[in-house]
Amino acid sequence: MTKLKQDRCLLAVLLVVGLVLSAKAPLRAQELKLNEKDYFETRGLNVLVFSNWYNGNFGDSKMSGVELIHHEVRTATNGDIRLSPTPEQWDPIPVFVERKVYKESGTIEASLKYPDYNFNYRIKAVPYDDGMVISINLDTPLPKVLEGKAGFNFEFLPAAYFEKAYLADGQSHLFPLYPSGPTTVIEGVWNPMSLAEGSEIVLAPEDPERRVTVNSKTGKLHIYDGRNKAQNGWYVVRELIPANKSGKVIEWFVSANTIDGWTRKPVIAHSQVGYTPGQQKVAVIEFDRNDQSDLPVKLVKIQSDGTRLEIFSSKIAKRENYLRYEYGKFDFSQVKEPGLYLLEYADVQTKPFRISADVYETTWQPTLDIFFPVQMDHMLVNEAYRVWHGAAHLDDALQAPVGHEHFDLYAQGPTTDTPYKPGEHIPGLNVGGWFDAGDFDIRTQTQYHVVSNLVKTWELFKPMRDETTISQEKRYVDIHQPDGKPDVLQQIEHGVLGLLAQHKYCGHAIPGIIVPDISQYTHLGDALTMTDNLIYNKNLGEQETTGFESGKFDDRWAFTSKSTPLNYGSIAALTAASRALRGYNDQLAEECLGVARKVWDEEHSHEPDLFHFGNTTGGQLQDEELKAAVELLISTKDQKYAQRILELWNELSTSFRRYAVHFLRAMPLMNADFKAQVRVKVADMQNSADQMNEQTPFGLPVSRGGWAGNGGIIEIGIENYFLHKAFPDLVTPDLTFKALEYIHGCHPGSDISFVSAVGTVSKKVAYGNNRADYSFIAGGVVPGVLILPPDFPENKEDWPFLWGENEYVVNVGSSYILLVQAAIELANNI
Repeated sequence: MTKLKQDRCLLAVLLVVGLVLSAKAPLRAQELKLNEKDYFETRGLNVLVFSNWYNGNFGDSKMSGVELIHHEVRTATNGDIRLSPTPEQWDPIPVFVERKVYKESGTIEASLKYPDYNFNYRIKAVPYDDGMVISINLDTPLPKVLEGKAGFNFEFLPAAYFEKAYLADGQSHLFPLYPSGPTTVIEGVWNPMSLAEGSEIVLAPEDPERRVTVNSKTGKLHIYDGRNKAQNGWYVVRELIPANKSGKVIEWFVSANTIDGWTRKPVIAHSQVGYTPGQQKVAVIEFDRNDQSDLPVKLVKIQSDGTRLEIFSSKIAKRENYLRYEYGKFDFSQVKEPGLYLLEYADVQTKPFRISADVYETTWQPTLDIFFPVQMDHMLVNEAYRVWHGAAHLDDALQAPVGHEHFDLYAQGPTTDTPYKPGEHIPGLNVGGWFDAGDFDIRTQTQYHVVSNLVKTWELFKPMRDETTISQEKRYVDIHQPDGKPDVLQQIEHGVLGLLAQHKYCGHAIPGIIVPDISQYTHLGDALTMTDNLIYNKNLGEQETTGFESGKFDDRWAFTSKSTPLNYGSIAALTAASRALRGYNDQLAEECLGVARKVWDEEHSHEPDLFHFGNTTGGQLQDEELKAAVELLISTKDQKYAQRILELWNELSTSFRRYAVHFLRAMPLMNADFKAQVRVKVADMQNSADQMNEQTPFGLPVSRGGWAGNGGIIEIGIENYFLHKAFPDLVTPDLTFKALEYIHGCHPGSDISFVSAVGTVSKKVAYGNNRADYSFIAGGVVPGVLILPPDFPENKEDWPFLWGENEYVVNVGSSYILLVQAAIELANNI
């Protein structure tokens, strides 16, 4: 080859290299960088490193360690040292020690420990090339007892990888849709075996939105399916920590593909139920911060022949930053004509919603008709060809052991506070009550909240709806079968039976009733199969039975420690129920009021019992006493209760908002001076409330806790109703409607209705007792948008097992019924 040809070839090579480098330039610009919120970020990808750590109350809540938010979906979590390949919720978790962010080097390091094993370690994350190096560092070698057990796990959301493939050192595999992998016994416990292994694992190589590559420089990677062990398990990539080594013992390079120029589509947050003609109608548009489009939002009416008519449009005047997105508002309040509508922005189009005077008329009915019957304990619940569950827990309940702390926020103090010995059967507790949530316990604090809400609904609005047969004598419920009795009253009766049984057989309100061990607690399916429904007799063999008793230790425990706040909360509900039950079940009404008055007097004869544990022993003492005093005053008009309310006013009025509804309910029976003082507090409260609510684009405070905030939003709407009714010149009804709109779809992250089967698009995958079927219970209300710190709004519709986002609870269901009834009344007066 001549020198000229060599030069030309070299020039061509350099040109090709230059083109390649210039083509890669946009990727270099997208390398992960440590941002001002102390997590790693590039367009289409965030990597969080212990921005969150484990929930101390409930163990592993799948929100800790190293986490990936990949094209605005949280797809991986729990990048951390764990002691088994696919740990369950209550398996050992490390103790978080500290997190250090090194701005100069763009590095995050977290220190953790397992104190029981004297095992300390550090996890370090630093961006490198187009990914991140994650290393595990030990000052001393792994303790011998943890050899072959401790490993670095990284958990990937199954729903994000369903119907996708993976490669292990180039060998192809498919992610199982249903858990079907091999299992083995490890130290007497069944555990999943590795599905594949290699030094490199590539998840979803075919999908540019979900492709993640994990390379290990230190050992073999294994991939597991945690669902073989528990339905809420994730896919896990894992490497064992080597024995007898210290320093950097594990090093991974993790790279998640990002689509060049990727921009999340806008979300048009609006009410999936719709709007009444006269109310404000404001949709909130949620934008990716890279979305600089400036187009009009359109309101489109759907005609009877299917044609679409643009009714109104306008551009968004301004955007505001909130969390990680930008928000703009589209106000179409001027449109009042009834009909079927949808909203459009660019190529995003909502599902249809209504403008109609009756949009709220039926939205509460699935909660009363379906959700509440399904949650009824001690009853067989039938719906057409389906049996939701049998008459469960007829063997309730055994006295819980003293000095015992249960894993689900129950505890028994140093004595039983009942006539019964630990392990002894307490008769009469196998009546009434609702399953508290997606599990099967009876939490008394929940029970009395439900009764109180249903009584308010009955007294204020008298809903006569009858769509359910309920027979306490037969322990039978039939959904969609009227029996001539208002369902609200029958549900009140059901709750009252459970509350009264506690006072009758235990002598006071008790924290609750729950199964004794995790193997029962994790039960999914028919609650009837949790126990054999036969009372436990320790003198019988495990397989022996008399037909009424058995030797099988499967009965639930009753936690019975006395708590004065719990007693007050219980009698507040019983007193209220006594009014609602007059004319329906007079004998039960008399019993409710008699117990309430007796307990009030007894509690005022001694210093309060303040046994406290978890969230099962009642609220704040004065709060619960105030509720009881108000209900007793309304029921009896006895001035001794009015006097106590005045005394509590002097103690509590500085925190008026927390107690506003109680004081407002008492106000008609109090003196003029009290009413004047309440008015001043309401005026002051409105000023501060307006400032608080304007801090978010939705005009409502969005919870930042580990349990999402729909319950609080609903309570704000209810509170606003009572404030408006008492002082219409000071308080508008707007927040009542805003609260409902938020629940029905006008919230961060998506536009889905958080009430299953209510609204055009609603929660179809939720954490009910049927969650293993990826299904829902009509009328159930989920907790909603959980703000994953520092700034990510999440509510997964394809994965039911995150309880802080998706778990139904009955007290919120009862609050929702009350809120909708309030909105119906207010809408009729607009």
